[in-house]
Amino acid sequence: MTVPTDDNASLDRRSLHERIAADLRDDIMSGNLAPGTSLPSTVQLKDRFGASNATIQKAVQILKDEELVVGRAGASITVREHRQRTVRPAAFMTPESPGKPYRWLTETAKLGRHAHSALLEVREVSPPADVSTALGLVGDETAVLRHQILFLDDEPVELVKSYYPTAIARGTAITEKRKIRGGTPALLAELGHPPRLSVDRVSARVPTQEQYQALALPSNLPVLRTLRVVFSDDDLPIEATVMVKAGHLYELQYEFTPD
Repeated sequence: MTVPTDDNASLDRRSLHERIAADLRDDIMSGNLAPGTSLPSTVQLKDRFGASNATIQKAVQILKDEELVVGRAGASITVREHRQRTVRPAAFMTPESPGKPYRWLTETAKLGRHAHSALLEVREVSPPADVSTALGLVGDETAVLRHQILFLDDEPVELVKSYYPTAIARGTAITEKRKIRGGTPALLAELGHPPRLSVDRVSARVPTQEQYQALALPSNLPVLRTLRVVFSDDDLPIEATVMVKAGHLYELQYEFTPD
């Protein structure tokens, strides 16, 4: 059965070169255009998309800016080894042993990458509505925010804003503007609130101005936004973190076993 559609609603209102770049990007990231191979020639792309030479060049330039292809005008354009990383969120939940580096750093090192973080601010705030709800805050209750940016090989890849109920964080190292050895999961466990359950809500969004600039995004690509709520004993929410990753650099891998 064919579902009727509104012609105007079904139109792709992006410019033609953006649409072409989107189709080629999908070919690259799905492996149809493998690393080391050449993009189809300009003539072939013109025939495929019914576009002018100038439009094809603008589309290819987008892919160059995203570092998906490399080459110069008049020469073949080669597909690069794309940098999308597979992340297993479950690997980062277990607290590290006291005195050990934060688990994100150790897990990344296993992949041969250099990772580090920069702590931007620590302060008491009124959190966003979804965070406030997740933490069970009432009225004008505040939370302690720890805001940082994560880097891989000196490239900004993720913005992280972690919020902690003030009743738990006040008077602890969570409120201090310094890195916590082993990360906050280890500290929370020491405080008697070991992480027991982590719930992720993942969505794709158009980047905000802050996200676009902080992550040095090459174009108006979507970002992956994860709201992670961590619960301790008795279903007590002890942390809510908003993590924003560049959409073209990450895929998330979740594993499940049948009940």
